[in-house]
Amino acid sequence: MKAFVVTHYGPDGLEAADVPVPSVGPRDVLIDVRAASINPLDTMIRNGEFKQLLKYKRPFVLGHDLSGVVTEVGASVREFKPGDEVYARPRDLRIGAFAEQIAVAVDDIALKPASLSFAEAAAVPLVALAAWQALVDVADVRSGQRVLVHAGAGGLGSTVIQVAKYLGAHVATTVSTKDLDRVRALGADEVIDYKTQDFADVLSGYDVVLDSLGEENLEKSLTVLRPGGLAISVVGPPDPAFAVQLGRPLFSPVMALLSRKIRRRASKLGVRYSFFFMRASGPQLAALAALYDAGSLRPVLDRIFPFAQTLDAIAYVEQGKANGKVVVTR
Repeated sequence: MKAFVVTHYGPDGLEAADVPVPSVGPRDVLIDVRAASINPLDTMIRNGEFKQLLKYKRPFVLGHDLSGVVTEVGASVREFKPGDEVYARPRDLRIGAFAEQIAVAVDDIALKPASLSFAEAAAVPLVALAAWQALVDVADVRSGQRVLVHAGAGGLGSTVIQVAKYLGAHVATTVSTKDLDRVRALGADEVIDYKTQDFADVLSGYDVVLDSLGEENLEKSLTVLRPGGLAISVVGPPDPAFAVQLGRPLFSPVMALLSRKIRRRASKLGVRYSFFFMRASGPQLAALAALYDAGSLRPVLDRIFPFAQTLDAIAYVEQGKANGKVVVTR
């Protein structure tokens, strides 16, 4: 089958290849991939940024979320059957959405939201799980709390805004001038044009900040939190809890060293810092599907490429100009 595989780590490490159809274990589901979306995580994995923690054996197929049709189920699978339309974010070390077919653990799959096309559904799994887990599982956001979402027009930010509003939060976000109306339509209560305003000058007393930009932006985000508030970063630096999450607790001291500066800065300000790395969850995808079908959430797509142009789609995402998710379809 056709796929896009990482042959070596680096910007030029991904290429088209013919690979065997994956085998199906007792608790696996084989999916004919109809669409897959591009995420910044794809380029991070391709470049080897997590190679010490996520031990992929090269060559391996890249791609972290997808939608498609079940073609085969393992001997112990009762939850799905051939012909089911599904979507998934496969668990780490079992990714591979940039391919014609993929075998996914049954616990990572849910029925596709009926109201969404395959392209729309493929845009959802990673960002929706990340938004839900960051805001609900990590931050425990409650109605009336104040949440700042950076880069609100992007694939993740646009979803976090919607989930935060669903949870009843007051939401502020940072975007460029051209995206002001776009994020207001998603539900943002306060919109900061980062080209003309410094968010740290106009915001204060926030309960949660979700940062996807890192470095200076992350440090500045700490200053807009209320005492005890929480800054969550999806781009690092990783903290000791991340090593534990990946099942590699021996790396905790290394993670502690990498995040020492930001954790010390947070402590001096009386706030908290947490690195966030989402996990696969079929049950959460099933709950999120209901929210999409109810209209409480909606996918935000920027552009759709044909599967054969996956490398072009990734290059487009790397330019950093996408407003929403970029998807490849077969």
